[in-house]
Amino acid sequence: MTKRMGYGDWRWQALWWHHFFLLWSTTDGQTRYSIPEELERGSVVGNLAKDLGLGLSEIFDRKLRVASEAEEQYFSVDAGKGELVVNDRIDREALCGQSASCVLPLQVVIENPLQLNRIEVEIRDVNDNAPRFLNSDHIIEIAESTVVGVSFPLESAEDPDVGSNGLKTYTLSKDECFILKVKEIENGRKLPELVLNKSLDREKKAIHNLFLTAVDGGNPVKSGTSKITITVLDNNDNVPLFENNVYKVSVQENSANGSFVITTKATDIDEGPNGEIEYSLGIHTPPSVLSLFHIDAVSGDIYLKKQLDHEDQTSYRIEISAKDKGLPKMEGHCSVQVDVLDVNDNPPEILLTSKPTSVPEDSRSGTVVALLKVRDLDSGDNSKVTLQLPRGSPFILKPSFSNNYALVTSGALDRESFSEYNIEITATDSGSPPLSSKKIIPVSITDVNDNPPVFSQPSYNVYLKENGVPGSILYSVSASDLDFGENAKISYSILDSKVQDVSVSSYVYINSDNGSIYSMHSFDYEKLKVFQIQVQAKDQGSPSLSSNTTVHVFILDQNDNAPSVIYPSSAVLGSLSHQRMPRSAKAGHLVTKVTAVDADSGHNAWISYKVTEATDASLFTVNLYTGEVRTKRAVSEQDDSSQRLLIEIKDDGDPVQSSTVTVSIQLEDGLHEPILDLRQKVTEPSKKTGRITLYLILSLASVSVLSLLTFLVLAVKCIRSSRSSGSCCMRQGDYDGYKNPNRNLQIQLNTDGPIKYVEVLGGDMLSQSQSFRSCMSPMSPMSEYSDFTMIKPSSTTDFKEVISVLDASLPDSTWTFESQQVTYSSGPGMTKTMGYRDWRWQALWWHHFFLLWSIADAQTRYSIPEELKQGSVVGNLAKDLGLGLSEIFDRKLRVASEADEQYFSVDAGKGELVVNDRIDREALCGQSASCVLPLQIVLENPLRLHRIEVEIKDINDNSPRFHTKEMSLKIAESAVVGSRFLLEGAEDSDVGSNSVKSYTLTKNECFTLKMKEVEDGKTVPELVLDKLLDREKKATHQLLLTALDGGNPVLSGTSQITVTVLDNNDNFPVFDKNIYKVSLHENTAKDTFVVKMTATDADEGPNGEVEFSFASRTPDSVLSVFEINSLTGEIKLKGDLDYERTASYKIEIKAKDKGVPEMESQSRLQIDVLDVNDNTPEIVLTSEPQPVREDAPSGTVVALLKARDADSGNNAKVTLQLPKGSPFSLKPSFSNNYELVTSGALDRESYSEYNVEITATDSGSPPLSSKKIIPVSITDVNDNPPVFSQPSYNVYLKENGVPGSILYSVSASDLDFGENAKISYSILDSKVQDVSVSSYVYINSDNGSIYSMHSFDYEKLKVFQIQVQAKDQGSPSLSSNTTVHVFILDQNDNAPSVIYPSSAILGSLSHQRMPRSAKAGHLVTKVTAVDADSGHNAWISYKVAEATDASLFTVNLYTGEVRTKRAVSEQDDSSQRLLIEIKDDGDPVQSSTVTVSIQLEDGLHEPILDLRQKVTEPSRKTGRITLYLILSLASVSVLSLVTFLILAVKCIRSSRSSGSCCMRQGDYDGYKNPNRNLQIQLNTDGPIKYVEVLGGDMLSQSQSFRSCMSPMSPISEYSDFTMIKPSSTTDFKEVISVLDASLPDSTWTFESQQVSRKQ
Repeated sequence: MTKRMGYGDWRWQALWWHHFFLLWSTTDGQTRYSIPEELERGSVVGNLAKDLGLGLSEIFDRKLRVASEAEEQYFSVDAGKGELVVNDRIDREALCGQSASCVLPLQVVIENPLQLNRIEVEIRDVNDNAPRFLNSDHIIEIAESTVVGVSFPLESAEDPDVGSNGLKTYTLSKDECFILKVKEIENGRKLPELVLNKSLDREKKAIHNLFLTAVDGGNPVKSGTSKITITVLDNNDNVPLFENNVYKVSVQENSANGSFVITTKATDIDEGPNGEIEYSLGIHTPPSVLSLFHIDAVSGDIYLKKQLDHEDQTSYRIEISAKDKGLPKMEGHCSVQVDVLDVNDNPPEILLTSKPTSVPEDSRSGTVVALLKVRDLDSGDNSKVTLQLPRGSPFILKPSFSNNYALVTSGALDRESFSEYNIEITATDSGSPPLSSKKIIPVSITDVNDNPPVFSQPSYNVYLKENGVPGSILYSVSASDLDFGENAKISYSILDSKVQDVSVSSYVYINSDNGSIYSMHSFDYEKLKVFQIQVQAKDQGSPSLSSNTTVHVFILDQNDNAPSVIYPSSAVLGSLSHQRMPRSAKAGHLVTKVTAVDADSGHNAWISYKVTEATDASLFTVNLYTGEVRTKRAVSEQDDSSQRLLIEIKDDGDPVQSSTVTVSIQLEDGLHEPILDLRQKVTEPSKKTGRITLYLILSLASVSVLSLLTFLVLAVKCIRSSRSSGSCCMRQGDYDGYKNPNRNLQIQLNTDGPIKYVEVLGGDMLSQSQSFRSCMSPMSPMSEYSDFTMIKPSSTTDFKEVISVLDASLPDSTWTFESQQVTYSSGPGMTKTMGYRDWRWQALWWHHFFLLWSIADAQTRYSIPEELKQGSVVGNLAKDLGLGLSEIFDRKLRVASEADEQYFSVDAGKGELVVNDRIDREALCGQSASCVLPLQIVLENPLRLHRIEVEIKDINDNSPRFHTKEMSLKIAESAVVGSRFLLEGAEDSDVGSNSVKSYTLTKNECFTLKMKEVEDGKTVPELVLDKLLDREKKATHQLLLTALDGGNPVLSGTSQITVTVLDNNDNFPVFDKNIYKVSLHENTAKDTFVVKMTATDADEGPNGEVEFSFASRTPDSVLSVFEINSLTGEIKLKGDLDYERTASYKIEIKAKDKGVPEMESQSRLQIDVLDVNDNTPEIVLTSEPQPVREDAPSGTVVALLKARDADSGNNAKVTLQLPKGSPFSLKPSFSNNYELVTSGALDRESYSEYNVEITATDSGSPPLSSKKIIPVSITDVNDNPPVFSQPSYNVYLKENGVPGSILYSVSASDLDFGENAKISYSILDSKVQDVSVSSYVYINSDNGSIYSMHSFDYEKLKVFQIQVQAKDQGSPSLSSNTTVHVFILDQNDNAPSVIYPSSAILGSLSHQRMPRSAKAGHLVTKVTAVDADSGHNAWISYKVAEATDASLFTVNLYTGEVRTKRAVSEQDDSSQRLLIEIKDDGDPVQSSTVTVSIQLEDGLHEPILDLRQKVTEPSRKTGRITLYLILSLASVSVLSLVTFLILAVKCIRSSRSSGSCCMRQGDYDGYKNPNRNLQIQLNTDGPIKYVEVLGGDMLSQSQSFRSCMSPMSPISEYSDFTMIKPSSTTDFKEVISVLDASLPDSTWTFESQQVSRKQ
């Protein structure tokens, strides 16, 4: 890495100080260049390098560059020549505007070392801009009556150039009427004015065209022109006149929006604005007309704005005004009458007079469904409406009065076909083209029970496997009913029929709601193969209807019967079948034939035979299908005479059922041969063997007798217990009369004491109908069993009898039986609705219908005045309609008005029609002469409609009213006598004689009133000028116009008329000053008042009203800052002032009156802006900060910067300041330029970057400040070595590791940065057991991970060290070291090694000798072993693994000493062999073995006499007997012990207070019955041996009723009984598990429900 030159070099220091003092000395000296504007790019300004004393080589080396203070870089340095050249176009006017001096300051920056120079470039003006007018065309309107000498200010020209190149003078083209006057103001500025030199005459010359020229003083001279057009204005003295006073036109109401209606035309003989006419609708035109019609202001064409509606209004009268643009404006009037022609644009509308009612489907034709009416808003033929129903509809329309109709039935109705009719009624008018509308009336058809239920199939076939679960679903039948509601609700039942003389309800039951059929017990194919069920479906209508179907149930056979042996007959009873056979029988000899049958059918009844056991399997065989037993070979002499065969008989079902039969065959000879072998001498067993046999026989007999006595005692005790109960029931075999519904029995018990009776139905329904009946009287006097209830299967046929007995025995119990079989029938509670079949009803209906029809054209009319009070009687409606008072309520007499409001109602008590709401005739009928309200009177039962009319008579309750209470007229004083001015007419809401009749006017010498008659007899007032007006005498006339009606009393309305006499405009507005001056601080708030401009006009009215405004050429920069009140002339601040942007404003103010023509004058306003300290100082970087080495000396230049403030004076003086403690300082240069230099030592590791905060503060009051943060990066120097995270590391490594696995990772850090902080790791060379450490490990140079190069062996190497070095990549590089201590951890990888006996080391035997006289504890030898491992892995233990005689020797666990466990006996073998296992304590355990051979030796050799004695061996047969005796004794003992344990545990758990096998549990007074329902479902193919019924308070004592006799009880008298008693078991699941074990074939379902006991 190249080392940078430091500041320590004396030559560099000398050069640095030289340049510093040179820079310091030039702070007051500056270089200035002067150039003209608009120089081409690349033009040379000056030789900058030469002027700064720089050689050409230094230009590039020191990076000479120019930094302009402006945003644009107008100059650059030619690096080859060192010249300052133009870089961009320079426009002096854009840079400096109108300023006389234009100087661009530049900063020249030189680096190495950093140096700053300031130069200035003066930009000289050239005449490159001609004078320019903002508007090239200028129009001035001057009245022909303007006097000579009046001046008109003209727009001045602008010239961006300055000095002699600026604007000098103006010239005007020649004209006999006008001359030019140039007015000079401050600063030498010239303004042109046009002066009238001769009176104007519009008739001779209406327009004057002049040219104004502006000339500058440049060379060559440049100029600009503006065209001035002067229009001579005429005086307004003629009124516009219409061609017709009244225009008439007819328009169809469907004319489109924007359609042309008519053209009104007026003419004015004046010229110019005085002759230009504007058309408008009259000021009194109502809003309803304004919303419909629009008039073109120029052409007078009237157009439709919105579509007309003949139904709203048939005619419109529109007042049209034509007004010229003169002053005063003159106007004329006319009227336009628009008649609206009706077109068929309204479709007919169908309205319901009464809502449609529901109709029964059996209603007769002519039944009234609804009342309706039709209306059409059109008129004439367009309003004639016809109604039509669709073809095929069972309804017709019968007309009533005045477009009213009755909707009646016309045919048969069927709700099942159509439950609801959406009756579409079409109303069509007679217009062209005809319009129609449709209305859908929903009519609901109510149901009548006329459809019986229908099954989905005429019959059903059900295939059911036998032995199914009782209560399971067999099939679900379904029926549907086309009716609705209750008529469609279906209940299912089974019709009674017999199946094998038993009611079918004993077999199945049906869910009445959904038709699901359930079995009540399992079926047996062998007893019942098929049966039928008649199912009935009945609805709940009145009367109810039903239908039947047949369900054929086919029972499918299952393999549930084992084969039954028929022959040999003796085998049927379970005994042996004895057969005899001669020994002379040959192969194939028929010995016997086994015959069996199977009660099942099909494959389940196919039987096969097979020999499973035989005395001699080679002698006999059985035929697989016939069961014939034959010999397989001839009988030999060696065959045993007694042969035994066990034959297994299997069927072909699934699962397979089987049975066995045993056949005993005796082989007999024709001659009895002597049994010679019986005479042979049998060797008797020894005496000792005989004694053992005798002991076994005695033991077996004793145990058997003891067991037999125990069983007898228990049996007698149980029999006594059973007899003491007084049995009253025996098992019955007859079941013919029993009918079992096989339903789920839900039992609700009140068990305040022991349950005395319970009956659970079950069993085989075909062969034996069983129930379990209580067999102990509730009042039994036997206290010993008073808590028990004995239940037994019973064939009771009357279940209700059982219930009655139960109720009698348990009067306090509440039993609830829920049966699914419900009989449905039509009850008497259903009310039958009277139908139309009743002749009286029919007669009454037709009577009312014809009565309704007969009065279709007859109407009742009442007449009342408007504004009657609520409750006022209109007439006796009930009397007029011929109704009694009782019929008013019964027939629901009511009023239905065709209007939106219900103005009338019926007094139900008197039958009078009374006023319900305020009635305003004007609101209802407007200006119509007749006002009639049609009403519809609705009666029900039967439905009837009447129409009446109420005429509303007008009263004089409205006075005439003017829309405008105060009218204003402006009339020029030059108006001629006889001029007419149309006035607003009054409106009166009343009609007839109560409407407006006449007008009156207050007396006035100048005006009179005349009435103008228009169509329909309506009169309009007009004001007529009777005498010339004189504004100077009287400028305003006040008149009062009064309108009178013809009512009694007379009512009136007034309007105030103000007539203003208008003056002619002949005076200019005049300012009180020519120039206004004002000073404002630049921080003046918005809306601040600046100055008030004052101008006066001698004219009156609009001619004297002055409006102030800025001149048209006022720039946007002024308009955005200031605003002027056009009325008061007050000028306010609109925007923000900024002294730095504009120090002074010169504004042209214009005052203009409102006359015609408008007269105007101008004044100038000069606003000087005073500077305030409102700009914060700004710090600008001249050069970007350079990175600084952390070893840089103090005074090193970091950056060049300057401070500037946009304010002026003291507000612009700026001081800079750095925060205390900063290692930097600021050195001032020229003109607010500074150097940021170092002032102390830097350390990158402490601060890698400084955000140098410089605060700039100005000298204003109050002072403002700003801050700028300059980031200075400190470049790194490699001055920090790497540092490890630990001075040393300890690594613990297990031996035998995988080579290449990581041992440890060391890490080091370096405070330096970049390359200086990059660390590489290496291992320093060292020796481990004279081998280089690099042979053991290697390190990853990037991350410091140390890896093993091979596995380590603790036994060879236990610890070693690694020297690791971390080195950075700096220049020069730095490093540091650390030591890694590696400790090898021992693993159990060595098995123990035998040291002694030494011969065992080689794997051979170790021979030892020992005297026979050795006693117990004699030391035979000592086995010594060592383990190469350490710690627990080296702990060794010894153990004898194998020995010739394990009772003779032992080895010490820890020492390995082999000693005798007892004294050596004569019987011990002389050669003993020991296999000793040696184990260590490691994980996993390592072991080795050693074999020790020990010879037992005597001192003297004695003869072995006992070996010579003859030992008599027991016979083979005697050994077998002994073995059988031992097995028998063990079996009997174990069986007895198990039996005693079971009985003991059972009796202890059952009771502790009784001597019997079950004890009565103690007091149960605290028992509280939760009164819950228990639902029990049993599959009992045999007697139920166990039942448990839960009851009692679950919180205090959980009671159950437990079986207390074994199902296998040998006591035949009570074998069919099960004794149940309350038990306090708290584990119901335990009971269920015992129950399941005792009854594997039973299906138990327990459903517990909490039921509140009914009182």
